[in-house]
Amino acid sequence: MDGKPLEKYPPTEAAPSNDEKAGEPAAGAKPTLEECERLHDDIVAALKTVYDPEIPSDVYELGLIYDIAIDAERGVTITMTLTAPACPVAGEMPKWVENAVNAVPGVSNTTVKMTFDPPWDMSRMSDEARLALNMF
Repeated sequence: MDGKPLEKYPPTEAAPSNDEKAGEPAAGAKPTLEECERLHDDIVAALKTVYDPEIPSDVYELGLIYDIAIDAERGVTITMTLTAPACPVAGEMPKWVENAVNAVPGVSNTTVKMTFDPPWDMSRMSDEARLALNMF
């Protein structure tokens, strides 16, 4: 062993050239761990702009978002649910989520997958949502 610490994640394949914009990924380069973390944070911020029209809280704080996956091409898959399968905006809300995430710089495309397993319940709500709804 040469005394160098092992790297948990391999370094990016190529350093960005001087003509690339700062913070912009190189074409075809896989996202770094730092870029994935930034994208995740930006996606969460975008999801917090999508509100359930019947409940004065956003879909993220309500616990409707089950998973955010970012692939090597910066495609995003959101797995989400609704408060009830018969939700009046069941056909519209996934598109709202897709549009919000697609607007995040660096996201190449978004797929929204709906699931009702496990079914949503109020225990998935954040403290912020509980406070907004006076559910403490």
